[in-house]
Amino acid sequence: MQQQTPPEQFDLAGMVADLNSLLRLKTTVTGIKMFARTADMEAIPKIRRPGAVHTTDQIVSMASRLGWTVGITADDLVGAQCRAVIGLAPQDEKWLSGENYVGVWHGTLEDARKRQEALDVVPYGQYQAMAVSPLTSGRLNPPDICLVYATPGQMIILINGLQYVGYKKFEWGVVGETACADSWGRALKTGEPSLSLPCFAERRYGGVPDEEMLMALPPSYLAKAIEGMKQLARNGLRYPIAPYGIQADVRAGMGVSYPKK
Repeated sequence: MQQQTPPEQFDLAGMVADLNSLLRLKTTVTGIKMFARTADMEAIPKIRRPGAVHTTDQIVSMASRLGWTVGITADDLVGAQCRAVIGLAPQDEKWLSGENYVGVWHGTLEDARKRQEALDVVPYGQYQAMAVSPLTSGRLNPPDICLVYATPGQMIILINGLQYVGYKKFEWGVVGETACADSWGRALKTGEPSLSLPCFAERRYGGVPDEEMLMALPPSYLAKAIEGMKQLARNGLRYPIAPYGIQADVRAGMGVSYPKK
């Protein structure tokens, strides 16, 4: 029988220290890990299990806002929408119809169905449970994905870090409500960095403040972004971005970044 290679481990605490130094984040960087067996989730040290029914947004924010390590199954989540995005409920015809959203988020059944079909979700049947935890706890090492909440100014520096070596143009979408499908749904499904504008539910139930965006990405990509941001900082391109002045002669400022121009 061929032995499986153990998953790569990361210096998660070191990565978070670097992130906070580079971006001055105010929100706890969090990891998500999916489990094929509930028992494996429940075996995580100091795991908390909810005593009430929640949205996935609330569960994630228990880690990112309160610093808790929390594990859930489908029974802990409200309705099929939260469950289906992370693959804990089937994306069946009833779910795809979007009938519950007509007259709420959409004007017609056709519009509601189009939104449901546009969501990036984890295929059903792979997992029984999910856990969230601050990266610094080391309890999910490695996590499947990391969640970074940041302001637009912080986020563009993070993206610049991802693009420093091995450049690619990132193209992301906005599904509207259920924007968690743009972030953790897409990142879990594709293994790619995934940016979102947190939606009404994430802000109302998950407590995400107005100014924050969300990047979900595997830990290997987060490590890549950190290395890129360190080099950008050496080049004088760092956060916070100091305003230069809208009426100042731009040549002195540009000359610092582009001395050969």
